[in-house]
This record gives sequence, C-alpha cells and structure tokens, in this order.
Amino acid sequence: MSKHERWNTLLELLAATGRLEVEEAAGTLDVSPATIRRDLDELAEQRLLVRTRGGAVPHGVSYELPLRYKSSRHASEKQRIAAAVAELVHEGEVVGLNGGTTTTEVARALALRFGGGMAESPGAPSAPALTVVTNALNIAGELAVRPQIKIVVSGGVARQTYELVGPLAAGVLNEVVLDVVVLGVDGIDPDLGIMAHHEDEAGISRLFAERASRVVVVTDSSKMGRRAFARICDLDRVDVLVTDAAMPAEAVRRLTDAGVEVVTV
Repeated sequence: MSKHERWNTLLELLAATGRLEVEEAAGTLDVSPATIRRDLDELAEQRLLVRTRGGAVPHGVSYELPLRYKSSRHASEKQRIAAAVAELVHEGEVVGLNGGTTTTEVARALALRFGGGMAESPGAPSAPALTVVTNALNIAGELAVRPQIKIVVSGGVARQTYELVGPLAAGVLNEVVLDVVVLGVDGIDPDLGIMAHHEDEAGISRLFAERASRVVVVTDSSKMGRRAFARICDLDRVDVLVTDAAMPAEAVRRLTDAGVEVVTV
C-alpha cells in the first residue's frame, strides 16, 4: 500500500470513527506502528488532523475529507464514466458541472474532446467549442488553460471540496441557461432521488438542475442505495444516469421504471 493510499484510508477511518489509535490503525492497514505515527505526523503538519497521545482526532469542529484524498477511490470507473458523458455533450453547448471527483474527471474528458475548438469562417468572431459553468474551483482551474472552452465560475464561499456555495453562487446560476448539467452526487435512491451530504451543496446542485434542459447524473455503483443528508431532487428531474457495470440489475430496473435512462460502462 502506497503512502497516498494509507493517508486516504486513515482519513476515511478518522471521518467514520472520530478518533484514531496508532496500534489499531496499524493492525487495520497491516503496517508497523512506526509507519502510522509518521503518517499521522505528516497529516498533522498539513492540518488534516490533530495528533494526540497514541493517535489522532479530527482537526477543528467539523471534518471533511479533502477532494484530493478522495480522487483515488474507484478511479478507473470514474474515468470510464467521464468518457461516456463526454460523448453525450455536443459542440457549442453550455454545460454545468458541480464539484466532485467524478465531475472533475468529466471536465478532463470534455477538455480532451473539445479542446481543439471549432472550425471558423474567415472574419467570423471566435466562438467557444464549449461553455462550462461550474461552482468548482479545481474544475475552473483545469479548464481555464483551454482557450477553446469558455469558463464561467459562480461566486460563493469555498468549501474544502473546492465547491463555491451560498447566495453569491446562486445569484450567478440564476442568470444563466444550461443545455446540460452533469451532477456528481453522494447518494441515489429510487424513492428519495439524488442526494448530497451538505445542504448548501445540495441547494446549488438543485439550482443547476433547474437551469438545465438535460440533467445527467454521474456516480459509481457504490453510491446506489446510499442515502445522504440533503436531497437534491427527485428522479423525475434526471434524464440520464451514467454509472459503472457493477450497478445491480434490480437498481437499473427501478431507475428505468422511474424514467431515467441508465448508461453503464
């Protein structure tokens, strides 16, 4: 197990249990206590946790796993999902992207597909191959270097996940019209719809869906049947769900019965 994988696992354990003990963590990860101590010391230097005698506790009152430590989970599935979503987007469209590791992969796939731009008539004004509206700082940063992709970034208050939320973000989204929005979610349930862990992120994702002609949800199969705190919208607002081939057949059937087109990759 690499250091990055150990750190990812340690942070997930800390988020789940609220406390880490060196000996217990060493047994879980099958490494020496000395290795765990070094890992915890380095994570504490990055202010991702607070060292205690014999272990660690979360940093501050609230704790959230930063985006960069989520990115390795289900990586291959997310890349395949992203490639499939890029094929659903047409040249010249306005695309909304909320934050998250899967939508970040979608942004990269869109950059590969549309980064070359459109052919232009002599004397015609330059037109973007794609316009991307996002509340995710990391997505904006990755796409800003692509001259053929126009980037519109909402305002708002930045979360650890690099997402901008709050009234300033809503103010920008209320002024735009989207052809398609691609939403990453924390949970999906055939009865409750799609969900996020935080109400402010759910509110912005809901607004994205309201402003779009087509709503595409991207998630690996691990999110199916999982519930989260805040509901984004019902399934009847979702047009397409793109997921991996491990999605259970019964879940696919229930989603299809709800009117959602399911694309598995």
